Amino acid sequence: MSPYITTLLLMTLGLGTTITFASSHWLLAWMGLEINTLAIIPLMTKHHHPRAVEATTKYFLTQATAAATLLFASTTNAWLTGHWDIPLMSHPLPTTMTILALALKVGLAPLHTWLPEVLQGLDLMTGLILSTWQKLAPLALILQLPLQDQKLITALAVLSTLVGGWGGLNQTQLRKILAYSSIAHLGWMMIIIQFSPQLTLLALSMYLIMTSATFLMLAKNKTTTINELSTSWAKTPVLAAITPSLLLSLGGLPPLAGFMPKWLILQELTKQGLPALATLAALTALLSLFFYLRLCYAMTLTMSPNNVSNTPVWRAAPQQALLLLPLMATLTTLLLPAAPIMNALTQL
Repeated sequence: MSPYITTLLLMTLGLGTTITFASSHWLLAWMGLEINTLAIIPLMTKHHHPRAVEATTKYFLTQATAAATLLFASTTNAWLTGHWDIPLMSHPLPTTMTILALALKVGLAPLHTWLPEVLQGLDLMTGLILSTWQKLAPLALILQLPLQDQKLITALAVLSTLVGGWGGLNQTQLRKILAYSSIAHLGWMMIIIQFSPQLTLLALSMYLIMTSATFLMLAKNKTTTINELSTSWAKTPVLAAITPSLLLSLGGLPPLAGFMPKWLILQELTKQGLPALATLAALTALLSLFFYLRLCYAMTLTMSPNNVSNTPVWRAAPQQALLLLPLMATLTTLLLPAAPIMNALTQL
């Protein structure tokens, strides 16, 4: 794809998300979501492969369904209440429809089944955009909704943490594992959104940093399966030594930065008088931690056979280093001491 076209599509992608961020009217927000979806479709099919076309078709149909449901919900709300403003959606019927439509857009369980299949058909850098940037606009709309006493949000969140942990256990494809990781992290963000939206923003920011570091690491190593992780020592020994800290941070293991949002969310749930919900969320985090440990084991404690196909890796020409990868890896590993500062920033 021409760099000019790629630049144009990326700018249009940013424009669509920005329009949604800035809108308080449902039609304008819907328009931003549609621009966002139409801009990423060519990026997903830049590799003319049948698997990429299949993933793009699935993504388009899913997003079109969610957008149509969202438009119908906003029209129903305007008919029932006379308001098009997002924060003034008060009737339970359009509010429930909107929550389900936005849950389908971001991939909350049980509306998640499209996400692993779509992510598996994309290259790693487009998968990075789908896992990070594409979550921002729907989450911005969810944050604007009046979510008091919304049992539906809690049910979707708990189910997402369960499905995200359980679904990744038997996977061998790294992109599918990261898709289930995304579902689990979305569940953590949604479980606290009614009580403390600031913690949702904190969890989202940490998720963006950790997922970006992981995708950039896999793109650097050119690995897409668990078996290929065992060749990391031959390709990039330093990166192979750092990667377990990235994966364990995604799992929320202290003293890494990924522990911060989980710790604060569990603390807030306990303060709200929901110890059973906090316990269930903490137990589901153990499921996710299991497959992160599996990746760490494959990367650091297994070695690929030193056969003819692997020996040229030592003589390969050095690749240009990614400047973003060291920054994201450092933040993912060492950001936990900045927890009070980040928590204070989200309160502003």
